Amino acid sequence: MDPIQSVIAKNLSRIRKSKNLTLDQTSELTGVSKAMLAQIENEKSNPTISTLWKIANGLQVSFTTFLKEEEVLVRRVNMNEVNMIMDSDDKYRVYPFFPYHPEKRFELYIVELLPGCIHEPKTHPGEEYLIVKQGSMVVDLKGEKYELTEGDALQFSGMNLHGYSNPTAEKASFFMMMHYPDDALQ
Repeated sequence: MDPIQSVIAKNLSRIRKSKNLTLDQTSELTGVSKAMLAQIENEKSNPTISTLWKIANGLQVSFTTFLKEEEVLVRRVNMNEVNMIMDSDDKYRVYPFFPYHPEKRFELYIVELLPGCIHEPKTHPGEEYLIVKQGSMVVDLKGEKYELTEGDALQFSGMNLHGYSNPTAEKASFFMMMHYPDDALQ
Protein backbone atom coordinates (compact mmCIF):
# COMPACT_ATOMS: atom_id res chain seq x y z
CA MET A 1 0.00 0.00 0.00
CA ASP A 2 1.36 3.45 -0.92
CA PRO A 3 1.98 5.84 1.98
CA ILE A 4 -0.59 8.23 0.48
CA GLN A 5 -3.23 5.50 0.70
CA SER A 6 -2.53 5.20 4.42
CA VAL A 7 -2.95 8.98 4.79
CA ILE A 8 -6.23 8.85 2.84
CA ALA A 9 -7.48 5.95 5.00
CA LYS A 10 -6.70 7.74 8.27
CA ASN A 11 -8.22 11.03 7.09
CA LEU A 12 -11.41 9.42 5.79
CA SER A 13 -11.89 7.60 9.09
CA ARG A 14 -11.14 10.77 11.11
CA ILE A 15 -13.51 12.95 9.06
CA ARG A 16 -16.32 10.38 9.12
CA LYS A 17 -16.02 9.90 12.88
CA SER A 18 -15.78 13.65 13.56
CA LYS A 19 -19.16 14.01 11.83
CA ASN A 20 -20.54 11.09 13.87
CA LEU A 21 -21.39 9.17 10.70
CA THR A 22 -21.66 5.43 10.25
CA LEU A 23 -20.36 3.81 7.09
CA ASP A 24 -24.00 3.41 5.97
CA GLN A 25 -24.69 7.14 6.46
CA THR A 26 -21.45 8.06 4.71
CA SER A 27 -22.40 5.81 1.80
CA GLU A 28 -25.79 7.56 1.48
CA LEU A 29 -24.15 11.01 1.50
CA THR A 30 -21.40 10.16 -0.98
CA GLY A 31 -22.85 7.58 -3.34
CA VAL A 32 -19.86 5.32 -2.59
CA SER A 33 -20.72 1.83 -1.34
CA LYS A 34 -20.30 0.94 2.31
CA ALA A 35 -17.97 -1.91 1.27
CA MET A 36 -15.73 0.44 -0.72
CA LEU A 37 -15.60 2.98 2.13
CA ALA A 38 -14.61 0.21 4.56
CA GLN A 39 -11.92 -1.04 2.16
CA ILE A 40 -10.50 2.49 1.82
CA GLU A 41 -10.49 3.04 5.60
CA ASN A 42 -8.82 -0.36 6.12
CA GLU A 43 -6.19 0.38 3.43
CA LYS A 44 -7.41 -2.53 1.31
CA SER A 45 -8.43 -0.38 -1.68
CA ASN A 46 -6.85 2.49 -3.57
CA PRO A 47 -9.60 5.01 -4.31
CA THR A 48 -9.70 6.64 -7.73
CA ILE A 49 -9.82 10.41 -8.12
CA SER A 50 -13.52 10.14 -9.02
CA THR A 51 -14.23 8.17 -5.85
CA LEU A 52 -12.36 10.71 -3.70
CA TRP A 53 -14.31 13.56 -5.33
CA LYS A 54 -17.61 11.79 -4.54
CA ILE A 55 -16.56 11.33 -0.93
CA ALA A 56 -15.30 14.94 -0.65
CA ASN A 57 -18.50 16.39 -2.09
CA GLY A 58 -20.72 14.15 0.03
CA LEU A 59 -18.87 15.01 3.23
CA GLN A 60 -18.51 18.68 2.21
CA VAL A 61 -14.73 18.74 2.55
CA SER A 62 -12.03 19.62 0.03
CA PHE A 63 -10.51 16.94 -2.17
CA THR A 64 -7.08 17.36 -0.60
CA THR A 65 -8.44 17.09 2.94
CA PHE A 66 -7.81 13.38 2.41
CA LEU A 67 -4.15 14.05 1.54
CA LYS A 68 -3.25 16.22 4.53
CA GLU A 69 -0.21 15.34 6.52
CA GLU A 70 1.47 17.15 9.40
CA GLU A 71 1.61 20.99 9.14
CA VAL A 72 4.97 22.70 8.57
CA LEU A 73 5.93 26.40 8.56
CA VAL A 74 7.88 26.39 5.29
CA ARG A 75 7.45 23.77 2.65
CA ARG A 76 9.55 23.33 -0.45
CA VAL A 77 8.13 20.70 -2.78
CA ASN A 78 9.74 18.95 -5.71
CA MET A 79 7.38 17.29 -8.19
CA ASN A 80 9.27 14.01 -7.78
CA GLU A 81 8.34 14.03 -4.06
CA VAL A 82 4.60 14.57 -4.59
CA ASN A 83 2.37 11.50 -4.40
CA MET A 84 0.61 11.38 -7.75
CA ILE A 85 -3.03 10.32 -7.83
CA MET A 86 -4.50 9.05 -11.06
CA ASP A 87 -7.89 8.16 -12.39
CA SER A 88 -8.69 4.57 -13.27
CA ASP A 89 -7.61 4.94 -16.93
CA ASP A 90 -4.19 6.36 -15.90
CA LYS A 91 -4.64 9.35 -18.25
CA TYR A 92 -5.67 11.97 -15.67
CA ARG A 93 -2.93 12.57 -13.08
CA VAL A 94 -3.04 14.97 -10.16
CA TYR A 95 -0.01 16.16 -8.20
CA PRO A 96 -1.29 17.85 -5.02
CA PHE A 97 1.55 20.24 -4.16
CA PHE A 98 -0.27 22.19 -1.46
CA PRO A 99 -3.36 20.52 0.03
CA TYR A 100 -6.31 22.46 1.37
CA HIS A 101 -5.90 24.34 4.65
CA PRO A 102 -8.98 25.99 6.24
CA GLU A 103 -7.16 29.24 7.03
CA LYS A 104 -5.90 29.63 3.46
CA ARG A 105 -9.02 28.20 1.73
CA PHE A 106 -7.18 27.02 -1.37
CA GLU A 107 -5.31 24.03 -2.76
CA LEU A 108 -2.76 23.90 -5.57
CA TYR A 109 -2.05 21.09 -8.03
CA ILE A 110 -0.32 20.29 -11.26
CA VAL A 111 -2.61 18.18 -13.42
CA GLU A 112 -1.44 16.09 -16.36
CA LEU A 113 -3.73 15.02 -19.18
CA LEU A 114 -2.19 12.23 -21.22
CA PRO A 115 -3.08 11.94 -24.92
CA GLY A 116 -6.72 10.98 -25.39
CA CYS A 117 -7.68 11.83 -21.81
CA ILE A 118 -11.32 12.71 -21.19
CA HIS A 119 -12.00 13.65 -17.58
CA GLU A 120 -15.74 13.48 -17.01
CA PRO A 121 -17.57 16.70 -16.13
CA LYS A 122 -18.45 17.36 -12.48
CA THR A 123 -19.34 20.18 -10.10
CA HIS A 124 -17.96 21.16 -6.70
CA PRO A 125 -17.89 24.20 -4.40
CA GLY A 126 -15.36 26.97 -4.97
CA GLU A 127 -13.54 28.65 -7.83
CA GLU A 128 -11.03 27.06 -10.22
CA TYR A 129 -8.05 28.89 -11.66
CA LEU A 130 -6.11 27.13 -14.43
CA ILE A 131 -2.91 28.05 -16.24
CA VAL A 132 -1.72 25.74 -19.00
CA LYS A 133 1.89 24.77 -18.37
CA GLN A 134 2.51 22.51 -21.36
CA GLY A 135 0.67 21.36 -24.48
CA SER A 136 -2.96 22.07 -25.22
CA MET A 137 -6.25 21.01 -23.71
CA VAL A 138 -9.99 21.56 -23.88
CA VAL A 139 -12.14 22.64 -20.95
CA ASP A 140 -15.82 21.82 -21.37
CA LEU A 141 -17.66 24.38 -19.25
CA LYS A 142 -21.44 24.01 -19.23
CA GLY A 143 -21.29 22.61 -22.78
CA GLU A 144 -19.07 25.40 -24.13
CA LYS A 145 -15.58 24.28 -25.21
CA TYR A 146 -12.51 26.38 -24.37
CA GLU A 147 -9.36 25.39 -26.25
CA LEU A 148 -6.32 26.37 -24.20
CA THR A 149 -2.63 26.27 -25.05
CA GLU A 150 0.58 26.91 -23.12
CA GLY A 151 0.32 30.14 -21.13
CA ASP A 152 -3.47 30.44 -21.41
CA ALA A 153 -5.49 30.81 -18.20
CA LEU A 154 -9.12 30.25 -17.28
CA GLN A 155 -11.15 31.01 -14.14
CA PHE A 156 -14.65 29.74 -13.37
CA SER A 157 -17.00 28.64 -10.61
CA GLY A 158 -16.70 24.97 -9.73
CA MET A 159 -20.49 24.87 -9.42
CA ASN A 160 -20.62 24.98 -13.23
CA LEU A 161 -20.50 21.51 -14.79
CA HIS A 162 -16.97 21.20 -16.17
CA GLY A 163 -14.52 18.62 -17.51
CA TYR A 164 -11.12 18.45 -19.18
CA SER A 165 -9.80 16.64 -22.22
CA ASN A 166 -6.64 16.30 -24.27
CA PRO A 167 -7.50 15.46 -27.88
CA THR A 168 -3.84 15.75 -28.98
CA ALA A 169 -1.04 13.18 -29.27
CA GLU A 170 1.10 15.08 -26.72
CA LYS A 171 0.83 15.29 -22.94
CA ALA A 172 -0.78 18.47 -21.57
CA SER A 173 -0.30 19.82 -18.06
CA PHE A 174 -1.70 22.73 -16.14
CA PHE A 175 -1.50 24.45 -12.79
CA MET A 176 -4.81 24.36 -10.95
CA MET A 177 -5.71 26.36 -7.89
CA MET A 178 -9.00 25.66 -6.17
CA HIS A 179 -10.26 28.46 -3.90
CA TYR A 180 -13.14 27.81 -1.53
CA PRO A 181 -15.52 30.28 0.15
CA ASP A 182 -15.51 30.42 3.96
CA ASP A 183 -18.51 28.17 4.38
CA ALA A 184 -17.87 25.67 1.57
CA LEU A 185 -15.67 23.18 3.41
CA GLN A 186 -14.71 22.15 6.88
